Amino acid sequence: MKLLVRNLPRTLSENALKDIFEGYGVVQSCSLVLDKATGESKGFGFVDMPKVGNAKAAMQALNGKDIDGSKIRVKKAEPTKDDK
Repeated sequence: MKLLVRNLPRTLSENALKDIFEGYGVVQSCSLVLDKATGESKGFGFVDMPKVGNAKAAMQALNGKDIDGSKIRVKKAEPTKDDK
């Protein structure tokens, strides 16, 4: 299940994001969305967890959690044309 994670601290690395979610199960992939001009994080990203139960547990536990002063938002990512 692919999750959208918003309101991330802009200083958070992909590895740190992956570590947070790995507490709930295997993370298949993890990516931050970066500003093309600056290369800095835009404050959101995606985490893909192969087991739906683990993804739901992570979503429930982490939505609203304070990470470095930012309350993150976690929800199921909407499928894109590429995912269909």
